[in-house]
Amino acid sequence: MTQHSLHNRNSRLVLPKLAAVALGGLLLTACAGNPPTEQFAVTNSAVRSAVSAGGTEFAPVETRSAQEKWKDAELALQKKDYDKARTLAEQAEWDARLAERKTQAVKAQKALEDAQRGIQELRDEGLRNVQ
Repeated sequence: MTQHSLHNRNSRLVLPKLAAVALGGLLLTACAGNPPTEQFAVTNSAVRSAVSAGGTEFAPVETRSAQEKWKDAELALQKKDYDKARTLAEQAEWDARLAERKTQAVKAQKALEDAQRGIQELRDEGLRNVQ
């Protein structure tokens, strides 16, 4: 191979890589400059859902964490710090989802315990009637 053909071959490999890097940089810059409105809508819904499910009672730590991060995300949005706002909103969403799942688990456990207690009472009553 001649030096000229090696140069052409290397140029063909380097140009697509440079274009991909440049495009990726442009996409990151574009995302960083836009308010995270879709994420905020999702987070708002998740936090409200966790609270309405009973998260403040059954998963207070997780619910409080979600609410605090949500408030911090809103403050970051007001300051136009969109990256920080997006990150905090995502964290708040996941904390809220965890709070809601934990609430559901605690409620299910209580329902199971109530059912088991009811079954035991029926058994006890049945035994009393037999004697």
